[in-house]
Amino acid sequence: MSRELAILEKLEKELNLKQLQIKSLLTITQAINDNISAEGLFNMYKSFLSWEMEIEKMALFIKGDIGWDCKATIRFEKSKCQELIPHIIPFKRLHTIKEDEEYLHEFDIVIPVFHKDVSLAYALIGGIRNKSDLYNRIQFITTITNIIAVAIENKRLFKQQIAQERYKKEMELASDVQKMLIPESFPTEKEFEIAEIYKPHYNVGGDYLDFIRFSKDRFAFCIADISGKGVAAALLMANFQAIIQTLIHQYRDLETFIFALNESVFRITKSDKYITFFVAEVDIKKKTLKYINAGHYPPVLINNGKIKRLDQGSTVIGAFENLPEIREECIDLEDEAMILSFTDGLADLRNEMGEFFEDHKIEKFTLDHWKLKPVAFNKELMREINTFKGGQEFADDIAVLTCKVY
Repeated sequence: MSRELAILEKLEKELNLKQLQIKSLLTITQAINDNISAEGLFNMYKSFLSWEMEIEKMALFIKGDIGWDCKATIRFEKSKCQELIPHIIPFKRLHTIKEDEEYLHEFDIVIPVFHKDVSLAYALIGGIRNKSDLYNRIQFITTITNIIAVAIENKRLFKQQIAQERYKKEMELASDVQKMLIPESFPTEKEFEIAEIYKPHYNVGGDYLDFIRFSKDRFAFCIADISGKGVAAALLMANFQAIIQTLIHQYRDLETFIFALNESVFRITKSDKYITFFVAEVDIKKKTLKYINAGHYPPVLINNGKIKRLDQGSTVIGAFENLPEIREECIDLEDEAMILSFTDGLADLRNEMGEFFEDHKIEKFTLDHWKLKPVAFNKELMREINTFKGGQEFADDIAVLTCKVY
């Protein structure tokens, strides 16, 4: 009878343990289905191990976006957690801690959680008070740890997906804003022609091109590179264009225009962002070119078959409340003249050998092809760019504005 009683007691304990396990599984899975917070899941895990499994010591490590975090502990200081990480990440399966593993001596087992060879979590367990059916208890603790770890990983991936979707929407918005701001076409007339190349990096760039007509004989064109990317850069570009279109018609000279432009941009950005800017005014009747270069990559002028870099002006727009110096240069245009303006994405372009599309390449190409009309010139330039870069991706935005005065 005593033997039969012992068997019955053992079966009853096993049944109670199974019932406890099933109840715990139902509670945790229901909490996951109810989208309980990560903090709530950690508290449930901690409570389950402490009260149901009678664990004396525990530390749960979860892999986050930038590293490992100790998310739950029982009778173990979180301040000690970081020093344990190098000693647990080598384990790929359940590990019983040995006496010579002194860094882990406060615990008995390491439970790693993996998904497709990617580690998601590690649980350090120590001091299982109830030794009855120890193997079954450890297996169930492993199961619960896996469920919690996978649920937390799913939450992390979902948040990451939401962030990616938000970023995608922001990029789409920025791209739409950008397309509205850059002219769909530039003029082709008997006295002059303008053509553009525009290659935004990842579909959203910080480069800006524009054309302003004052009268039949006078016009201006400009090119800019706005620091930053995405919606912030696109909104600044929208403000920048509106400011340009307003101010450039108010002032008769470029120096005053640049002074007022810098003041307006600085009020918006407070020097948090800046803009490199080149603006040129052409008088077809007088055959003159006036320009100011505000920290932009110097455009190339071919005038009477000779090359000149347009580098006079001021520092960048928006970085300082007051520009230290503004200098306008006026040049007489002889016969046919070409102005090639571009952003630094062109000069910073690299080929598969790591070489840059440097100044001397740009100048040589311009000297060799300046007699072409702007559209044909730009086509040849794009062919040259694609040949040069080979299989390399564009590392930055590329914007080119080619103006020819006849």
